[in-house]
Amino acid sequence: MTPKITFEEHFLAPGFERHSEAFLKLIPTDQAQTLRRRLVDFDGERIEAMDRDGITHSVLSLTGPGAQGEPVETAVHMAQRANDFLADKIAPRRDRLSGLAALPMHDPDAAAAELRRAVDDLGFRGCLVNGHSQGSYYDDPKYDVFWAELERLQVPFYLHPGNAFATPHVLEGQPVLHGAVWGWGVETGSHALRLLFGGVFDRYPGVRLVLGHMGEALPFLRWRFDSRFNAYPTGIDLQRAPSDYFTRNILITTSGVNSHAALMGALGEMGPDGVMFSIDYPYEDSAEATAFIETAPLDAATKRKVCHDTAARLLGLPLLADGS
Repeated sequence: MTPKITFEEHFLAPGFERHSEAFLKLIPTDQAQTLRRRLVDFDGERIEAMDRDGITHSVLSLTGPGAQGEPVETAVHMAQRANDFLADKIAPRRDRLSGLAALPMHDPDAAAAELRRAVDDLGFRGCLVNGHSQGSYYDDPKYDVFWAELERLQVPFYLHPGNAFATPHVLEGQPVLHGAVWGWGVETGSHALRLLFGGVFDRYPGVRLVLGHMGEALPFLRWRFDSRFNAYPTGIDLQRAPSDYFTRNILITTSGVNSHAALMGALGEMGPDGVMFSIDYPYEDSAEATAFIETAPLDAATKRKVCHDTAARLLGLPLLADGS
């Protein structure tokens, strides 16, 4: 079995239960009970699944909406609280578990300070942010102080889905489209494109943004981004073609998309240095995701990059004994 690193894997911290319940009440009772149990487990079923599925290391993050669901006046305290809780929980299993910081992106200076504390003091591997914060998107120049700190620390920013600030009119009357089925991907992919076309990667070329769910479908439109960007005058001046920021600055994980066809298309667009395996545990089934990647039509070298080595380099985790 190929060794694997996963890093869209979630937990629930005390004080965030009300956010989780708003989502879990939409799920059948038996499934919701299983999710509640697994979200607060760190050394039981979680480690057992890792052992069974060849996962050498899992990097955990606060389940959504996390700090982004907090009002401005509590966001800093609650993010710190969640990060301290996670640091305590993973301390006994540093060989198998790491953390991604929750951040109060409502305040760019506070977010930069908490990222610095989480990386330097808690040993976290980066951050995961659940979309916008009270309607603020991170291409706004006020966030440059944050992107500068992220670049300096050389850690990744995982942009995870969250609800739209306002429901698009086209989705009204179709609640099935609001969340994971469609709306979250539209919201998150659009946010990532705001960062690209807003020049964040030109101003801070060392920033690494990670998108889950096979890149929220963006890799499959790289050609069209270039074509239409060149065809229509926008007044936006980028240093590179839009497609060039993929793999260089935007990387993706397979989390929640266990499709061989989609995987091969993403690899065709981005190569094995831009595509990484992850699961989205406990919301997705670990065994199913493992079977998907183990049976993927990849040569051994590509599979090892996708499953382990690309993520190890991005997150600063050890390579395998025979890795370069």
